[in-house]
Amino acid sequence: MNIENVTGATTGSAPRPTAGPATESPVGDSAVRFDTKIAVLLREDLETWQRLNVTAFLVSGLGSALPEVIGEPYADAGDVPYLPMFRQPVLVFEGTKETLTAAHGRALSRALPRAVFTADLFATGNDRDKRAAVRAVRTDRLDVVGLAVYGPRNAVGKVLKGARMHP
Repeated sequence: MNIENVTGATTGSAPRPTAGPATESPVGDSAVRFDTKIAVLLREDLETWQRLNVTAFLVSGLGSALPEVIGEPYADAGDVPYLPMFRQPVLVFEGTKETLTAAHGRALSRALPRAVFTADLFATGNDRDKRAAVRAVRTDRLDVVGLAVYGPRNAVGKVLKGARMHP
């Protein structure tokens, strides 16, 4: 898949509806261009296990709150059913602490659907304590180590300004 196509590197067009369908890309016969973007931004200083854990937690928030991001259930040739998954790729980015803080502010100012993971959550072991840890800190003082965002491609691209694709 062509990364430029999926990440929305081109700008200038008006944002499209957040639940819009995928469209064929003029770049290639098999390339698909989505009107929306699902992106995860991770702080660059996280350990590998933390990156994976944070990503899993963040995308679960998007999938549970935004039914339009979920595709149809799967089944194999033996009619064994499987759970549905996102209907489009999840793009993973990384950035500095400052990049995460700025992206968090931009996501809030654009009122985009978002999930947040703070450094405090690594010290918790259950959902109740995780929610309490976030609730205990003012918005402008959150130590954000991960952010998931969903919305029109251009809007999400602007939120991610300064971030780079995860290696």
